[in-house]
Amino acid sequence: MIALAGAMCASAGHAVGMQPIVGGESAAIDDYPYAAYLVDARGNQYCGATVLSSTQVLTAAHCALAIRESDLGVVVGRERVASNAGQKVGVSDVWVAPGYRDPLSGDDIAVLTLSESVSAPAARLPRSSDDHLYRAGTMATVVGWGRLFENGPKPGALRAADVPLVSDSECADVFSSFDADTMVCAGWDEGGIDACQGDSGGPLLVDGTVIGIVSWGDGCAEPGVPGVYTRVSTYSDDLRSDLVRSTGD
Repeated sequence: MIALAGAMCASAGHAVGMQPIVGGESAAIDDYPYAAYLVDARGNQYCGATVLSSTQVLTAAHCALAIRESDLGVVVGRERVASNAGQKVGVSDVWVAPGYRDPLSGDDIAVLTLSESVSAPAARLPRSSDDHLYRAGTMATVVGWGRLFENGPKPGALRAADVPLVSDSECADVFSSFDADTMVCAGWDEGGIDACQGDSGGPLLVDGTVIGIVSWGDGCAEPGVPGVYTRVSTYSDDLRSDLVRSTGD
C-alpha cells in the first residue's frame, strides 16, 4: 500500500499516495539538474519536485498540502540527501489547482514559489498540443529519491527508471477513477519497475520534457498495475502564463 504524505488514503479499492523508484538505477543530478525534492521542518525528504524557473518548482498538490507552508523546504542540486550540495530554500507561496480534492479525483498539481532564487536550470514543459508525447508505448523516465520497494528503505540518493506509457483505455480498465484529461499512466505489464513512496511530486520525462508528475497508484511495481501521473500538458498553458508573469519575460 502506498502512503500519501505519511497518511493512508483509499478510494475505489485502490491505495493512493507517494510513490520511490523501484527497479531503477542510480542517477546523477547533472543528468537531471532540474530534479528537486521537498523536505519538512526537520529536513526529512518526503516528495519530489521539478524546477520550473529560478523561483518556482512543480510538484503534486498532495505533496504541497501535506505539511504547513511555513514548514515546507525545497532542495535543488543535491544528488545525495545526506550531502550539503546544492541549495535548500523556503517557500513563500503555494498554488494548487483549483479543482483539486484528492489524487484520485485529478488536478494533483501544485506550484511552489521559492523564498529565494535557485541556480538550477529549469525543465521543459510540454505544450497543450503535444499529444505525441503521450502515445502508448512511448518510453518515459521517472526520477526520484523514494523507496526501493513498497514500505522498503529509501536509497538516500537520486534514482531513475524507464517505463512505457500506457494507453488511456488500458489504464481505465485498471483504475475506475482514471481521468484521461488530468492523468496519464506508465508501467510495465510484468511490473518490477515503478515509482514508489517518496517519489510523489517528481517528474515523468520524455526527451527531457516533464510530461507527468508522480501522483498515485496501487502498491509499487505490481504486475499489470501502472503508476498514475498528473498529465502536465493539461495545465501547461496556465503554467507558462504564470511563469511569464513571475519572471517578467
